[in-house]
Amino acid sequence: MTEWFLFLPQVRLEIGDIVERARIAEAAGFDGIAFIDHLEAPGATHQGIWEAMTTATWVAAHTERLRIGHLVLCDAFRHPAVLAKQAVTLSTASDGRFELGLGSGSWPQEFFRFGVDGGDDAAARVDRLERDLALLREHWGEGERGQVPAPAHKIPLVIGGTGRRTMGLVRRYADWWNIPSHQLDRLPDLLPTVGAARASMQQMVGFVGRGIDRAAVTERSSRLFGHLGSGLVCGDAAELTEHFAGLAAQGIERFYVWFADFAAPQTISEFAETVMHTGQKGTT
Repeated sequence: MTEWFLFLPQVRLEIGDIVERARIAEAAGFDGIAFIDHLEAPGATHQGIWEAMTTATWVAAHTERLRIGHLVLCDAFRHPAVLAKQAVTLSTASDGRFELGLGSGSWPQEFFRFGVDGGDDAAARVDRLERDLALLREHWGEGERGQVPAPAHKIPLVIGGTGRRTMGLVRRYADWWNIPSHQLDRLPDLLPTVGAARASMQQMVGFVGRGIDRAAVTERSSRLFGHLGSGLVCGDAAELTEHFAGLAAQGIERFYVWFADFAAPQTISEFAETVMHTGQKGTT
């Protein structure tokens, strides 16, 4: 069965707006919600952005079923012992609904601006990620570095990317492998190499809902997010149902849906009703 997460960068929205959208997504049947992790909004540094783990915790406290995660947390922002403790605490508080997405950092400018080590060395950032993934496993287990309490629930790990070293980390640690949408042509070759990990992808959607002008949706979506290339798809319910079904047929088991209208409540509800549930009925 396909899984659907609302991808909701905590930018341009007040905390109350984020909670409202999370609750609407939960009521509409989304499986989860994912946030981003930056110290400044990438490409829009004049916009405010809320801290990632605090946002996830607040949303978890205001929902009942929705799984909570990030695409993805930046490894360099938190000491692994602290991150391990945060993850166990949020997982326990949410009755096992927290998932840990983790990456090496995708916006070097914020490393320099805020004095975080590693902004000028991508290889060193991957080295640190590899080390910290191993440490997380130690902190969640027994032995000299095991923390108390240990996880009461499995904390799924999400790792994204297609680099050689990243794929090695996926095989060793990940429950979910997120492939960038602009590299879908590599999916047939890479999917057999990910071991037990399941495949996910993020998709920006310009949704043409009932009574909505297609040209206006396409123009605005392309103006704001056209730089994403194939990462942006515009269409009505029938077109998007076919689009996502095609991706599912290629082996994608989870979609992080990022709405070009910043997840207007009506868009969330109508997309779930006309695309998510229709598509699932067609595959069962």
